[in-house]
Amino acid sequence: METVLYEMNDGVAVITLNRPAVMNALSAELRAELRAALARAEVQARVVVLTGAGRGFCSGQDLADVDMARVDLEAVLRDEYEPLLQGIAQCPLPVIAAVNGAAVGAGAGLALACDVVIAAESASFAQSFTKIGLVPDAGGSYWLPRQVGMARAMGAMLFGERVTARQAAEWGMIWEAVPDDTFAAHWRGQAARLALGPGIAYRGVKRALRASFDNDLAAQLALEAQLQGECGKSDDFREGVAAFLEKRVARFSGS
Repeated sequence: METVLYEMNDGVAVITLNRPAVMNALSAELRAELRAALARAEVQARVVVLTGAGRGFCSGQDLADVDMARVDLEAVLRDEYEPLLQGIAQCPLPVIAAVNGAAVGAGAGLALACDVVIAAESASFAQSFTKIGLVPDAGGSYWLPRQVGMARAMGAMLFGERVTARQAAEWGMIWEAVPDDTFAAHWRGQAARLALGPGIAYRGVKRALRASFDNDLAAQLALEAQLQGECGKSDDFREGVAAFLEKRVARFSGS
């Protein structure tokens, strides 16, 4: 059975983690296939969606996939997880995490690395590393304090308690939590909406916001000017202005 499913439709690449029997735990095979799927989507799609098969989004590292007494965790993180997470963060396309169920440990980090997280109301997030004597990884210690503040991030990681999707939305950890019965239709609709949008502007938004964590004001203003200059030369900008003046819906080409 393929550990990752790939679906391409109308500019939207849907990548599904496909190990439902173990709640899509991250085996070495799955990580490799996921990186390959992301690379494929970068050249084929205008939007990427990452979701899970079955009742869970991702339960984190598959502890049965390695010899935990002998494995070099530092090497695994540097050689396998870091390229995967950097690939998501640096992908020029909007990446949506459609979190259909529990996102635990590295699974939570995988979701939070995406640009937009849409979760079913029954979904949850947990930084449960301390329960097996480990520290948070997979980018969790980077994203969580930036999204929810130090106090909430520290509590979530020390206690390892479950955060519901609705609570995550209230905290600002995710974009939105939606009812389970409309979840699939909703995230597909949001992905389709982005696929019809101005691709160069979306790439600029990602670059600007990702860089803002490390830039001072002068550097960020300079980056904004640079990116705006690039957008101002695009077909999308010309189409957007024309559509505004003609009072019609813009038809963006992504260039």
